[in-house]
Amino acid sequence: MATIDVTRTFDAPPEAVFDVLSDHARYDRFRGIRRSELGKEGDPPPNGNGALRLIWAGPLRFEEEISGYERPSRFDYRIVRLNIPFDHDGGQMRFFEEDGGTRVEWTSTFRIPTPVLGRIEEPVLKVIIERSFHRVLEDVERILAAG
Repeated sequence: MATIDVTRTFDAPPEAVFDVLSDHARYDRFRGIRRSELGKEGDPPPNGNGALRLIWAGPLRFEEEISGYERPSRFDYRIVRLNIPFDHDGGQMRFFEEDGGTRVEWTSTFRIPTPVLGRIEEPVLKVIIERSFHRVLEDVERILAAG
C-alpha cells in the first residue's frame, strides 16, 4: 500500500482553487492530461457526488468516481478503472482558508495488486504520481495567476 501526501498554498480564495481542481472539462490545462470527459453527471452537476469522469493522461486511461463534493472545502474521488493493475483506496483534496489564501492537502492511497511485481512497481508509481500531483498544483497556480 502506498500513500501520497502533497500540500501547496495558493494566494487565492478556496472557491477559486476548488473550481480549478474540480472542473473536469478544463483538465487539458494540466500538463500530461490529453483529454477528459464526463461519463455520468454528479450532484450538483456536473462534477458533484456520483460523477464519473474519464481521463486520458499519457498512456493511462482511467475512470474516477466522485465520492465527496463539498464546495469549497472537500473533493474526494476513487479511481474505479485504470488500464494497468491498480487498486485505489481513494483520494481526497481538502481546502483550508489560510492567511487570505488557500492551503490544499491532497492525499491518495493505492496498491499494485500483483504479488511480486507490485512490491517493485508500487514505489516507482508512487514517485510518478507524486510528481504529477505537484505539477497539477503548479499548473493551478499558473491558471489562477492568469485569471
